[in-house]
Amino acid sequence: MLYVSIQELEAAINYWRSQSPAEGEELRLCSEASALAKPYALMIVQGSQRVPMDVLDGAAQAAIQGFQKITKAP
Repeated sequence: MLYVSIQELEAAINYWRSQSPAEGEELRLCSEASALAKPYALMIVQGSQRVPMDVLDGAAQAAIQGFQKITKAP
């Protein structure tokens, strides 16, 4: 089973925020950062250090996999 650490989720959120800064008066996050925000918050509240990849919804999986491809490219 593949896991994502809380540190990797935080790094992915920060990466996506740097690529597409928050918008509007409400400072709305881009779709990738928004998809990762809920599992990140739940991990903080639960004191978890990692989460199984298959627990994430499709949007969160796509956002973290996109981040992993970019950061682990040769």
